[in-house]
Amino acid sequence: MIGGKIRSIRSSQGLSLKELAEKTNLTASFLSQLERDLAEPSITSLRNIAEALGVPIFFFLMDDKKFNPVVRKDERKVLKLPKSNLIYELLSPDLNRQMELMIGRLAAGACSVEKPAGHPGEECILVLEGSMKVIVGNEEYLLEEGDSIYYFASLPHQLISCGDSELVYLSAITPPMF
Repeated sequence: MIGGKIRSIRSSQGLSLKELAEKTNLTASFLSQLERDLAEPSITSLRNIAEALGVPIFFFLMDDKKFNPVVRKDERKVLKLPKSNLIYELLSPDLNRQMELMIGRLAAGACSVEKPAGHPGEECILVLEGSMKVIVGNEEYLLEEGDSIYYFASLPHQLISCGDSELVYLSAITPPMF
């Protein structure tokens, strides 16, 4: 099971066994045995493989039968941060992914945080309803319905609902911040 996942990701990235071996300091023959489920990796080896392939280690340990990729609209997890006007509806199946996809809601005139703040990663936002002012670093951007913005989230940023109605937007963040 683990071997098939390693092979699938390695192949999709166009890496040979030799190239993966060089990135992980493991032998190509050992990796071949892993991919055919003839050997079991140590946690250290699996961590090295996961890092080289750019996936979290738990990806290899997940039980595929229990993972449901579908999130029904009436079953979304709702996240409300303390001391924040933001309400998020999680569109990703859970918080154990490399990317978070959420719908954010912000009341008219409200802001996401009192002072602009940053977090690791990158973020892309699409305004679904309302108007949004986005402050990123020293720049300000006004977005209307259908507009999007992409920025490095490590820069201090703040979202402001500047219309007369609730702001609703789609946000993709990598790596996850929750």
